[in-house]
Amino acid sequence: MVENGQDTRQGQVPKPQGCKRWLKHLPHLLGLLLMVAAIVVVQHELRHLRLAEIKQAIKAIPTKQLGLGVACTFLSYFVLSFYDRLAVRQVGYGHLSFKRTAFAAFCSYVLSHNLGFSAVSGAAVRYRLYRNWGVSSFCIAQIIAFCSATYLLGAAVLIGGVLVWEPSVIPMAGSHIPGVVLAGIGILLWACVLAYIGLAFKVRTFTFKRWTIDLPSPLMAVLQTVVAAADVAATAAIAFVLLPPSAHIDYGSFLAIYIASYTAGLVASVPGGLGVFDGAMLLALSPYMPAPQIMGVVLIFRLFYYIIPLFMAGVMFAAHELFLRGDDALAAKKQQQAQKPRRVRPSQLVRESEAGFSVAVATGTVSLCGIMLICLVLLDPVAKFAVVSGPLVAWSSAISTYLLSLMGVGLIGLAIGLSQRVTLAWRATLVLLVLAAVITFLRGNTVFVPVMLGLSAFLIAPFRSCYYRRARLLSEPLSTPTLLCLLLLFGCVIALASRHAGGSWWEMVFVLPYSGAVRWTVALSVVLALLVIGRLMLPGRIKVKPWDNAAWQHYQTLDHAMPALPNISPDGYVTGEGGEAVIPICYRGAFLVGLGDPAGAEDDSVSAIWRLRDLACQDGLKPVFWQVGTPFLRIYDDIGLNVWPLDENGDLNFCYPAEDIALASRFVATYKDGNAEPSVPAL
Repeated sequence: MVENGQDTRQGQVPKPQGCKRWLKHLPHLLGLLLMVAAIVVVQHELRHLRLAEIKQAIKAIPTKQLGLGVACTFLSYFVLSFYDRLAVRQVGYGHLSFKRTAFAAFCSYVLSHNLGFSAVSGAAVRYRLYRNWGVSSFCIAQIIAFCSATYLLGAAVLIGGVLVWEPSVIPMAGSHIPGVVLAGIGILLWACVLAYIGLAFKVRTFTFKRWTIDLPSPLMAVLQTVVAAADVAATAAIAFVLLPPSAHIDYGSFLAIYIASYTAGLVASVPGGLGVFDGAMLLALSPYMPAPQIMGVVLIFRLFYYIIPLFMAGVMFAAHELFLRGDDALAAKKQQQAQKPRRVRPSQLVRESEAGFSVAVATGTVSLCGIMLICLVLLDPVAKFAVVSGPLVAWSSAISTYLLSLMGVGLIGLAIGLSQRVTLAWRATLVLLVLAAVITFLRGNTVFVPVMLGLSAFLIAPFRSCYYRRARLLSEPLSTPTLLCLLLLFGCVIALASRHAGGSWWEMVFVLPYSGAVRWTVALSVVLALLVIGRLMLPGRIKVKPWDNAAWQHYQTLDHAMPALPNISPDGYVTGEGGEAVIPICYRGAFLVGLGDPAGAEDDSVSAIWRLRDLACQDGLKPVFWQVGTPFLRIYDDIGLNVWPLDENGDLNFCYPAEDIALASRFVATYKDGNAEPSVPAL
């Protein structure tokens, strides 16, 4: 904390040193290398390709094949639902309905597919959903591990089959590594699967310290393998049924190509394997069909398996939010009339616990909309303008093309702010989406485009409460760096506007025959504009307000304030986003301690808890909450804290990071040895 010009923080979280510091960046480096390799492959294969050829290839896909692709997509996600169904039965929660487990599987895999492969199981989404359905944290961890093992079993079976029977079709590796070596690796993978199933006959439980885990039965192990293999096979079938008859490739060979390409995308850990998956498919399928047809199949596959499910998940959450809004409004009115003590309604908890998923969906959809607008002027460059006529058509076409391409860049930059839950990014995104929907409608583009833009706005609009952070642009004084960013953004817009006559910036850089200086000027302006928008949309730093007599007197006037703090000397306090809820804080070593539940307006209390968490992250500390009641325990759980009761009734609790359970035990023991006075022991 900074008070009277002095830093009063007492500790910092130690940072990894030596090899550990570099090893943690190894996955990112591998992903970057795969991404660069994919860019080289795509550029080499597509250097003579025209967008018109891709459009023609997409239009040439028969309606019957598109229908089969949709059916395979439904089949794939239906099989995916059994990952979680088997998992909840394994951990003893078989009473959960199939609809709930299917919903958890769908949501988790939609995010994993679209926003990067941080975990096969979609751990964060599963944790939020299952926690709200009464599943314990330990059982959720088992569900996550079970789903991960299920995928690995199926992948091992299919990859092993590819390496044994079709090693030559694997991109690059098939032509450089001897077939005997690849076949040996495949047999080894099969042996691992058989060992897993065989182990289930002999070992039924596993004990680690004080935890005992029931291992899958032989039947369950076989079901895991079958379900995962069927899932991968059904997913590959989505793209296979879209192939033209002239490709002359059998399903087994295509399955091998798909698995190799999908695995490369997973290893790269880029959103949706973007670029890596596409490059691998392009390289492996090039002997069977021309590049335009390959890109057409890949684009339709991404639409069916990635983009449409992401929008469907977003619609589910938006509809769920609107339904709960009415429920909360009625409940709040009744609670005010009855003057009942504060409590957080389950529906509010569901919204807060699902906030991470909602924000992730918004980030993904807005990024996709930005990419769509950038590509729109290439795929559909001629504006029809059913509304505008006469001499204004040419002028309107140039202006609309220029604006849409810039809006695409702006939406990608705003997606950074959305991922950080910045309010200004939420508002600006809604404005751009609605404006882009209107322009594309007036421009005469296919109805799919304005509908997708409007649907994206619908997905974001109900979740205003998820975006509680103020942007750096609005929360801090106009500093020199911020002023320079604004001037740089203005300069970028002027530089682009001065060259709008040629169409979109995308065309000026990659298509139209401009000189090298013009291309570099436009490209640099776009990149700088994207970086500046992203920086301005970052959340502002949270400031700690000083704790003095005036602050103490104000605190005592608030509802639900702690009655007395005789042995506690707060170092300051933080407020909610609206400034109506207050949490006193103090620093203890590497921890930032919140004293009690938020005092003040209930509507602002949840954001006060999240802001304290953000302050701790900002200062490199860990958040803990001391002597909190029961109303917000689920919110503390959502920010990753465990609960330790301080009395027999559970009316007072200590919330601490799960990894610091030993330190928390000593902390609570010191408190109880001190006759339970309301002081904060040293950490």
